[in-house]
Order: sequence, then C-alpha cells, then structure tokens
Amino acid sequence: MSTAPPLMVRLCRLEELAAGAARGFDPGRSGADTLFVLRRGGTVRAFRNRCPHQGARLEYRKDRFLSQDGRHVVCHAHGARVDPDTGICNHGGWALESLPCAVEQGWIWAATGDTA
Repeated sequence: MSTAPPLMVRLCRLEELAAGAARGFDPGRSGADTLFVLRRGGTVRAFRNRCPHQGARLEYRKDRFLSQDGRHVVCHAHGARVDPDTGICNHGGWALESLPCAVEQGWIWAATGDTA
C-alpha cells in the first residue's frame, strides 16, 4: 500500500463552476470524464465518475450529473439518486468514491486517484 500523497491536478477556475452545478473532467486524457466536481454553496466536492453499483459512468451526456432539480447526483444507467453532500445512494447504501479536492488561489484541484 502506497503512502505517497495523491496526485492533485488543476481542473478549472472556481468561477467556471456555477453554484449548484457539476462538471466532468478527463485529467488522464482517456477520452472520457473520469471524475466530476460539483459546487454547492461554498463547498466543492469531487467524485470518481463511476457508479459502484453498475460500474457505468454517471452522466447521460457531457456534464449532466445532477437531477433536473439539482438536488441529487443521478446514475443515468439505472436511475439511482445520490446525496451530493455525502455521495451516499438514497436507496441501497452504496456510495460514490469521493476524491480529495481543494480550492487554492481561485483554482479547483482534485486528486485523480493516482499517487505522486
């Protein structure tokens, strides 16, 4: 098991992510968004873009991670609704993989899941 710190990557400026919005990123240039960040109030959270129940990506199209009312993250493979503050599914008890995330000097940074 590695004790190295997680590799953090700069994703976007904070003002590029509106309050109540979510946005996907592909920091490893794999051709698909592998993580997403969401902003709720003054808090920014990052999650791996993978449903732990179905193994599918969450969004149904680019940057569409949230329910229409913005209250939940939705797995569009099977409709599960996830609390955006905790990452826990409202039905089933599984949780999204939360990634370390920070805002520094106006930039959003998140871990990729890799280590430095």
